[in-house]
Amino acid sequence: MIRAGTGYSTATNPHTAALEATAAALAQAGLRVADAALCFAASAHAAAWPLIMRSVAAAAGTGQVAGCGTVGAIAGGREFESGPSIAVAVIGGGTITPTRLFVPQLRGRAREAALEIAAHVRPHLGPTNLLCLFPDSYNLEPDAFLATLARELPGVTIVGGGASEDGSAGETFQFCGDVVSSNAVAGMLLAGDFAITLGTANACAPLGVAHRVTAVRDNVIMELDGRPAWDVFAEAAGPLAADLPRALGFVFLAVPLKAGADRIERGNFFVRNIVGASAEQGAIAVAHRAQAGDMVGFVLRDAERSRTELKAMLAEVVARRAAPAALGLYFDCVSRGSGLYNMADHDSAYIGQYLGQTPIAGFFTGFEIGPLGDRPGLLQYCGVLALISDKPG
Repeated sequence: MIRAGTGYSTATNPHTAALEATAAALAQAGLRVADAALCFAASAHAAAWPLIMRSVAAAAGTGQVAGCGTVGAIAGGREFESGPSIAVAVIGGGTITPTRLFVPQLRGRAREAALEIAAHVRPHLGPTNLLCLFPDSYNLEPDAFLATLARELPGVTIVGGGASEDGSAGETFQFCGDVVSSNAVAGMLLAGDFAITLGTANACAPLGVAHRVTAVRDNVIMELDGRPAWDVFAEAAGPLAADLPRALGFVFLAVPLKAGADRIERGNFFVRNIVGASAEQGAIAVAHRAQAGDMVGFVLRDAERSRTELKAMLAEVVARRAAPAALGLYFDCVSRGSGLYNMADHDSAYIGQYLGQTPIAGFFTGFEIGPLGDRPGLLQYCGVLALISDKPG
């Protein structure tokens, strides 16, 4: 039987915070020691991250500890978006076998790093496998990295999020054991005979109809439906187009999950940033390599639509889960906090409404890793929820 718990602390003393969060997680799990622990610690504690990891490992009684730095931690129904915070999740009971992992020198080595991860975890795979990854958000080439992992580890469920920071360092950090490093990927494989239920909530909703790419050069879309791409974008953005920097913070490109899809509908698209636009040249530059003939659309990041999507995802997760969850991990985009909803603890409050007392821990991410159709992929402006349950019967 899986035994799991989560805890948090906002204590300013990092050693005290690590002990408080870990003690709360162990108490909720009913454990004296754990098989594994995940730790997410805010940038306010950056100078003491190695101490925090050693303290969590000692308090949890396990060397299988991994995590990352973040703008803010999530646990216990709370979302901490500034100041000191630590979230700890512990797992025990002997049902799940954990294997921590760490691969340094990520920059320019996306495929090689993925191959190293696959080689490391392959001997430890079980009937069910959840691979939680926490890469450097600034140095990862996510498409090549995740495509390689999907090919090398078929059937392995992969989730996680890019480590984030508060802007004070200009780099993000990954934790494994008491090693703390940037330009790396850390993570934890959870292997055993258990059930996994995934849910993804997108903060963006479609604006109008889909459009066909009729002229494109590299990542610059010149024409949509035979018209200047800027004109189509400006129509979709409406009044926002008059303030381009603001528009680029709310309006994004939507790409259908399946080739040939002619609509942008809930659950069938992923989001990529529009990184530039020019009315004079009639073009938009996007963080996606579209091809002539592809269908794309535009979406708006909006609080009410995001809330509706979150509630729909949670209802679906509750309906699909094999049994009440022992643990939930939640990886939430930094853009989905109080800045979007104008209220604190928004997503966590709804998760609590639908999942009751299920222990939940996670962090605010630079990007999210979760299901992209039938494979793991890069997600943006999403909340990714992974529930771990004992198999029924």
